[in-house]
Formats: sequence, C-alpha cells, structure tokens
Amino acid sequence: MLSEKARILVVDDVPANIYVLEEVLDRNLYDIDVAMDGKTVLEKVQAEPRPDLILLDIQMPGMDGYEVCRRLKEDEGTCDIPVIFVTAKDREEDEEQGFAAGAVDYISKPFSVAVVLARVKTHVALKKSRDLIAALLEKTATDFEKSEQEYMKLYMRKLY
Repeated sequence: MLSEKARILVVDDVPANIYVLEEVLDRNLYDIDVAMDGKTVLEKVQAEPRPDLILLDIQMPGMDGYEVCRRLKEDEGTCDIPVIFVTAKDREEDEEQGFAAGAVDYISKPFSVAVVLARVKTHVALKKSRDLIAALLEKTATDFEKSEQEYMKLYMRKLY
C-alpha cells in the first residue's frame, strides 16, 4: 500500500499554472488530477480514491481557496487531506489567513521547483505515515476488543 503513487489534486483557474505544476511534479511518483474551481474540488474529494494532497490556488472565481480549504477541514471525510496553498498572494497576512483556514503549508508564486518538490514530498510522507498509524490503531483496537471478548468467554466458563 505504501508503494502506491500518491494522488495530488492541483487546483488553479489558470490552465498555464496547472500545466507548470504538472510539469514540476514527477508523474512517476504522483498521480495528478486537476480542478479549475472550488466547486469542482469539493465534488472531486468526495469520490474515492481521495487525493493525498491538494495544491490550491487562492484567487479563483466563485469560491476562493480560503473558503475551499475551510470547507475541506470542516468535513469529516476530507479534513485529513493536507492542503498547500500555491498562490501569487505573498503578503504575511495572506499566509496567516491560509494557515488559519487549515493549510499545512504556503508557497508563493513564482516558486522554486526544488521548494515545491520538497514540500510536496514531505507532506505526502506525513500523510502516508498518519494514515498508517490510524490503520494500525484501528487494528489494535479491534484486536484488543476480540481478546477482551475471548477473555470474558473463558472467564464465564470457569465461573459456571
């Protein structure tokens, strides 16, 4: 399962920006999907398989990236998907607003290819680790419950 290609959703309303990010990201490592508006993002993340990471622009028609991120974080099914803003908005207050909306990182345009690759790699690895820990925790809880039931059966047999 860990060898599967990570799924990345690239979101920008400018096709040229999507193209640049698609070229930067290694298609041998990542399965890339695209969206050009917030509504499409919210629809795509409801379908399986969900993305492992979202690269999200802020300035889009209709719903801006901040609102998209807030909605993702409010939804139990999508709140664990890391969001990295990739945007031309480079003021400190823009970055603060991005983190307040729930982003895990913030990259200003024009960006360094090395920075994008490093941050994507880091956040994908963190997401995979969190998913693995959650699966192990769930399995441990299930195993514990089964053991507890077996213990109670044995105890009841000895008692009666």
